[in-house]
Amino acid sequence: MSTPPPPNTQAIKDQLHDASTDQFAMPSPTKSLPLTLILAATPSLGIGHANALPWPQLRKEMAYFARVTKRVSAPPAVTATASGTIADTRRVVNAVVMGRKTWDSIPEKFRPLKGRVNVVVTRGVGDEKWSALQRSEEGPVVVGSVGEAVESLSSGGFNAQILASSQLGIEKVFVIGGASIYKAALEGPEARRVLLTKIGKEFECDTFFPVDLEKDEGWRRGSKDELERVVGEEVPGEMEEKGVTFEFCLFERYESDIFSDYRASYRWMRLKND
Repeated sequence: MSTPPPPNTQAIKDQLHDASTDQFAMPSPTKSLPLTLILAATPSLGIGHANALPWPQLRKEMAYFARVTKRVSAPPAVTATASGTIADTRRVVNAVVMGRKTWDSIPEKFRPLKGRVNVVVTRGVGDEKWSALQRSEEGPVVVGSVGEAVESLSSGGFNAQILASSQLGIEKVFVIGGASIYKAALEGPEARRVLLTKIGKEFECDTFFPVDLEKDEGWRRGSKDELERVVGEEVPGEMEEKGVTFEFCLFERYESDIFSDYRASYRWMRLKND
């Protein structure tokens, strides 16, 4: 049996760059917005303990989370008319999708998270707790599933649940936890990227991220340049705060046939050489 040809790495890079550009274009009303999962995890994928972060508060990491989830780049839409062009004056923001436990873990004075539309996924959508909540422009929008969150944000239906002076447009959607919400998001095709802060040492955890991105063949680690293009800022290397080292990373999901062919060839080569 002949050895399979090596993958065309330049084609892979070009396709990833094209996908990166396309994913941040404002979607048509019928197109689902892509999801970016953002989290910090220990080497064993621990993300929480007793409904809180297991490690000490890392201000640089928290500031990075705030900047990245708030940053938008989409210009106002322009509509051509017989008398000229009319700019769409909608304010464009990002959305953060979370489970009920994650919402509850945010100190009350900080929720909803400012400058972003907050979406809470809960089985208790009809509970008085939510119906009695006075929703600001940031929400929360309350839905029963991650799929419902994607549909509402993609279609603009979320606007009916919040007190906004004008219709808001959504540019990017970030999934911020917890574990069951990450798992549900990963099961759908909309999950394209994971922004992972790798915590350098172990802490006691009772909640874990469901996928080892370093080992899962469905994901690839992006370069530093790719990470900076996605988050919109320069990213330092490994940092240390309060005795804890951490590093910002990007993982992207393989989607195209070219990556499927590459993975098949890679698996065959490994079997042949074992």
